[in-house]
Amino acid sequence: MEAFILGCGGMMPLPYRHLTSVLLRREGDLFLFDGGEGTQVSLKRLNLKWKKIDAIFVSHTHADHVTGLPGILMLNAQVERTEPLYIYGPPKIQEYIETSRRVLDMYINYPIIVKEITAPCIVHEGDGFYVRAFPLEHTKTCVGYTLEELDRPGEFNPEKALSLKVPMGPLWGKLQKGQTVLSSDGNEVTPDMVLGKTRPGRKFSFVTDTIYKPSIAKEVQGSDVLVCECMFEDELIDQAKEKKHMTASQCATIARDSGSKRMYMIHYSPRYTDRDLTKLLDQARLIYPHAELSRDRLCINIPFEDEETSEETTPEND
Repeated sequence: MEAFILGCGGMMPLPYRHLTSVLLRREGDLFLFDGGEGTQVSLKRLNLKWKKIDAIFVSHTHADHVTGLPGILMLNAQVERTEPLYIYGPPKIQEYIETSRRVLDMYINYPIIVKEITAPCIVHEGDGFYVRAFPLEHTKTCVGYTLEELDRPGEFNPEKALSLKVPMGPLWGKLQKGQTVLSSDGNEVTPDMVLGKTRPGRKFSFVTDTIYKPSIAKEVQGSDVLVCECMFEDELIDQAKEKKHMTASQCATIARDSGSKRMYMIHYSPRYTDRDLTKLLDQARLIYPHAELSRDRLCINIPFEDEETSEETTPEND
């Protein structure tokens, strides 16, 4: 699993920073979280196979999170596509999509299925994973998301299977799928006899825009990677409360309290240059030492626990 930061800015795009958008790639599936201005540019520069984006998850309908979506919809119409594109978001997302299609007279040659979120729930499911939405608190209805994988079966032990007289072949595959088989001498062999302990799946969480709420840590509990908004430095906490955003220490507190393995800050105020962002990082690391800054076109590898960790690829110099 890999997360690509397509844009990390908030409010307005800058020459060196696009607006908030993250692409998650898992087992060939592509999921887009928000689509701010500049999303297509980063997709192109990263040479990502955007043609098969399966679903788009929108946090809220402020312009800096959705202005890149019409281009994505039209871009998908330039290739042969029969699979539906799912779009999830809070109320008003369907109106935004339908109005954009009508006003821009879009040519769309594939199904678009828009589902509005009105309560915490699982919004999307696939083979071995699900995506859940939960409420945030911003100046308009806003939701966060987690993509969580189901536990994987334990490792298969070939020597054990052979000792139980289960010959190599299709029976091994059935055992690995959780099915009971018969050995060559007619005895039942159950999966637990040849498989190790179950192995945990991975969890990715996306949180923006919101004030600090302790409940967020419970929603993103145990994330392998948490992408979390960090709009302001701690000295601007009054402004953060007024605009319903978080400071560096607040997003770090969520990461710490949730037991997240890594946290990448995102959705910076345009008042901060890239050099200024080190102040936000320093404040966050006082509470959560594993805090990192996200940057446009940063690639974050999210391995399984039993895999070697290659944490990230630094974006190219602009």
